[in-house]
Amino acid sequence: MAVQLVALCIDAHDPLRLARFWAGVLGWEQADDPEGIALNPNDDTGFRLRFLPSEAEKVQQNQMHFDLTSASPEMQRQTVARALELGGRHHDVGQGPDATHVVLADPEGNEFCVIAAGNKFLAECGFVGALASDGSQEVGYFWSRVLDWPLVWDQDQETAIRSPHGGPKITWGGPPFAAKPGRNRLRFDLAVVGDRQAGSGLNTELDRLVSLGAARTGAAPGPLGEVEMTDPDGNEFTVWP
Repeated sequence: MAVQLVALCIDAHDPLRLARFWAGVLGWEQADDPEGIALNPNDDTGFRLRFLPSEAEKVQQNQMHFDLTSASPEMQRQTVARALELGGRHHDVGQGPDATHVVLADPEGNEFCVIAAGNKFLAECGFVGALASDGSQEVGYFWSRVLDWPLVWDQDQETAIRSPHGGPKITWGGPPFAAKPGRNRLRFDLAVVGDRQAGSGLNTELDRLVSLGAARTGAAPGPLGEVEMTDPDGNEFTVWP
């Protein structure tokens, strides 16, 4: 028994508009979702995107963002142009004039990067090359153990993991860390896999996550029995039975 990463949830004032933007950028198809709108991958990404309604305002740079890869300089230009046509915009996070990657924001200000061709770190990844995260070495180790994904980078307190089945890397940049002002706009959904008879699988998995360094938020379980937790850096995630 274990858990599987099944979705990246993104809070949105207008979930439909944001889903249409990302469907256009990624080429993914819209799917049914009980709480909002979802996109299913058409590649080896391995998890869906869920856009959930929220009134919360974005107050600082997100803890996590997409790094999109480019097979050529022309592909990088095309990805940027497509994102701008769909409602994205250029965004300054201090990258400087010599940066080879292009920093953009989606229609609700969520940052993402279009990486230049020839990036060796993401060479084996697909179009969604990475979920680049602000976080500690400890949290990289935590997620490696939780998902049973091997560490593919562990240097100078920077870590990265990747599914054995491929897909994007998840990276953590190490210190310094930005202050966390509230609930993250981007969060993981995990689902229990394996023996789930009579709910015992969920309880056993919750205990395992706590033993690895997770914490329960104290919130009541959701209508389908889902439980919200936080990782060692305080980032929220949800575990579904």
